[in-house]
Amino acid sequence: MKFDLAINLERVDDSISMKDVKNHTLEMVQIADAAGFNIVWAAEHHALEMTIAPNPFQILTWWAAHTNNVRLGTAVAAAAYWHPIKLAGEAAFTDLITEGRLEFGIGSGAYQREFDRMHPGLKQSDAWKYMQETLPVIRKLWQGDCEHDGEFWSFPKATSVPKPVQENGPPIWVAARAPITFEYAVKNNCHVMSWPLTRSFSEAELYNQRLKDAMSASESNFSPTFAMMRHAAVYETKSEAEIYVSAIQKILGQFENLFKNLDDVKNGFPKGIDLKDLQNRDEYDPLMLQENLMFGTPDDVISKLKRYKNLGVDNFIYYASMGLGHKEQKKSLKLFCNEVIPAFKQ
Repeated sequence: MKFDLAINLERVDDSISMKDVKNHTLEMVQIADAAGFNIVWAAEHHALEMTIAPNPFQILTWWAAHTNNVRLGTAVAAAAYWHPIKLAGEAAFTDLITEGRLEFGIGSGAYQREFDRMHPGLKQSDAWKYMQETLPVIRKLWQGDCEHDGEFWSFPKATSVPKPVQENGPPIWVAARAPITFEYAVKNNCHVMSWPLTRSFSEAELYNQRLKDAMSASESNFSPTFAMMRHAAVYETKSEAEIYVSAIQKILGQFENLFKNLDDVKNGFPKGIDLKDLQNRDEYDPLMLQENLMFGTPDDVISKLKRYKNLGVDNFIYYASMGLGHKEQKKSLKLFCNEVIPAFKQ
């Protein structure tokens, strides 16, 4: 099993400065690079302080300048927000200046609030159509001249300038939960990343089965890398769990605001919903969170990770950003590097 890091520049309120957020995020990436992590992932989100990522390629370029070996991935570029020519060129330029370290992740996008601002009139539930039209065009642009006349974009003959450094372009990843997306990924030779949110291990098993079903139904011989992301927190003793659970509960309250599209966002900060007021409040029970997420002592986390490894997960994505203090985030990641990863080095 390989290990990746997903981390956001994140502010849950205005009590922390952007300079401190910037410095902390880079330090976390450098810890992962030094520990031999496979990929570090940057998201794309707009007008939200909890995920400060207006251009994932710019973030990756910044990280590349301060790391040596770790690969650099978009998780994910939201297809509906980009013209294909621009997206192909931005990705290729990033691959060029990082000397071939780019992993290109593309997806649909997360929140209706963002679509209302970035692509007015588009329903989040329809955004997958943009991803499925864009990706084949990106590949053609990376190869040379092509013209396109599609449902959403049309343009005369053009090409990506520059071209990617990696032969045939960077590895391509698709964020998948629905069966149709797994099918599309396998059919189009894309690797797969999935995020079970706070749901139980059975959700990971469901995604694994969907991938197997897609591979069985496909005529392609392509075998995708299967990555699974979970919020992660490693602590020395079980008595510390409350610190980490309380932090993620606060973030989940903000997520609920966005998922429900309540439009209660002030200066980029979503108002946190009191979890006890939610009909689905059982999804945020502290004991459930400790069980379902990658939370625990090093031994606990090793045991949990072995279940994912045995399931067939190739890459575990350690999701670090969750409203936790910077000191605690670094402590957790270092424990993961020093106490957990060695158990999977054989």
